Amino acid sequence: MMTEGKGPLAGVRVVEFAGIGPCPFSGMLLAQMGAEVLRIERAGHADYLPIPPQFDFLNTGKTRLAVDLKSPEGLARLMDIIATAEIVIEGYRPGVMERLGLGPKDCHARNPRLVYGRVTGWGQDGPYAAEAGHDINYIAITGALHAIGPAGGPPVPPLNLVGDFGGGVYLCFGVAAALASARSTGRGQVVETAMVDAAAHLMTFLYGLRQAGLWSLDRGDNEADGGFPFYGVYQAGDGGWLAVAAAEMKFRLALIDGLGLDRDLAKRAASRQAWPDIRSQLAEAFATRSRDEWCDLLAGTDACVSPILHMDEAPSNPHAVARGLFTTDNGVVRPAPAPRFSEGSSAPSFAEPGALLERWGCP
Repeated sequence: MMTEGKGPLAGVRVVEFAGIGPCPFSGMLLAQMGAEVLRIERAGHADYLPIPPQFDFLNTGKTRLAVDLKSPEGLARLMDIIATAEIVIEGYRPGVMERLGLGPKDCHARNPRLVYGRVTGWGQDGPYAAEAGHDINYIAITGALHAIGPAGGPPVPPLNLVGDFGGGVYLCFGVAAALASARSTGRGQVVETAMVDAAAHLMTFLYGLRQAGLWSLDRGDNEADGGFPFYGVYQAGDGGWLAVAAAEMKFRLALIDGLGLDRDLAKRAASRQAWPDIRSQLAEAFATRSRDEWCDLLAGTDACVSPILHMDEAPSNPHAVARGLFTTDNGVVRPAPAPRFSEGSSAPSFAEPGALLERWGCP
């Protein structure tokens, strides 16, 4: 049964070659924007991750088709499909698609308007290009991993949000931009994304701060990495955690008033030498009440204090409920699509393989 997508990419035909990490995440974003995404899976191979279908969020909203990528018949069928598509995305190591006969030159020979998006860890070239790796390997050489972690402690991997899914966002942005160009010029192009590129680019602001002398290489010694006592994490009396971001003076004063402390602390924060003492006083104050008590007490103020929620708590947060940050279907909770559009919803469009390919003109 087909569900019509109403998003801004409604009717856009995307062929995604199955993989893990950034490529399926990018395909999910395109599907949530209304594109018709056909996920090509290798015939005879199990799914890449053993996730039950109802929880396989990155691949919902996509039509799945198993093809023998190494057979002449499978290749011919794929080329017929690609000839009718507007976007192809793949996340294999450099050279894999070329060896299969599905590289950019092969595909553009059949479809000159095609946008060919590819994402790798290290990129298509460079001394590391052929090496294996995962998220923290890619962000390690960009300065991103070094900057994350507590004072005096080791760097802390930020899940796989920076390299893997950062790369997926950049791939999606790139193919959407190239699609606009292809529709106006009639010429497709290759969009080459690497997780290492994405991680480095996400560090743009911090590289500016560093070279301006405004960022220390010591973790936990900067205003935005937990060094500044008014911007960090504190434990409440019940063991819960609070995120505090009262960076500006007016916010500091609101926080101090709420905690019942001396307003002079806000001014003393101008001196780095005072930071340890200020942090100690804030920590002692937060330890006198529970996490939720502090949130209730400071609600409606500009103290910039938020509860640090775990994944089982976050969907029921009042703001999350009011904004619809999460959706629930048959008891399964997942983040809602983002961003939002004033014209039309971002509902995925999917169909059974036969119905989709017939509509594309290649049954």
